[in-house]
Amino acid sequence: MGKVAETLRDARKSKRMTQNEVAEKVGVSRAYYADVERGRYNPSLGLMARLARILNINLNFLKQNDGNTSKK
Repeated sequence: MGKVAETLRDARKSKRMTQNEVAEKVGVSRAYYADVERGRYNPSLGLMARLARILNINLNFLKQNDGNTSKK
């Protein structure tokens, strides 16, 4: 599990939300969100922004640790 996946899971649990609740709020299926939390998928920047807002996570942290962002 990567840093983004772990951060999302921990933030969701600290807010006492289910995966289904988070998925519904950001407009994805529960199965897809569960795979994001497992590190199987890297969320798009738009999805990361919605997750950051809902889970009160710093978007810059998510962008820097998503595994897709090129680091110059």
